[in-house]
Amino acid sequence: MSPSQESVFPDYETETSQTSKLIRKFKETPFVPIGMGGFAAVVAYGLYKLKHRGDMKMSLHLIHMRVAAQGFAVGALTCGVLYSMFQDYVLKPKE
Repeated sequence: MSPSQESVFPDYETETSQTSKLIRKFKETPFVPIGMGGFAAVVAYGLYKLKHRGDMKMSLHLIHMRVAAQGFAVGALTCGVLYSMFQDYVLKPKE
């Protein structure tokens, strides 16, 4: 690549560490990592409670955990969409 040509991916080449990419992504869309973390927390809680489910059938327990995990992820994504719409339409002045 000659020095006169501009780079095709200037942001990618300057930010090469995974940590900086993760921080930048978290600042752009904060609810996606929150949803992923909540999903993982619900799954971990469900696995922990699997031993102490009492006389509940395994399939019913798994259905409840799946619904809770999906609900958390969809709720976080919905909050993220509402947050981005709020930023685009309320905080930014009309041109």
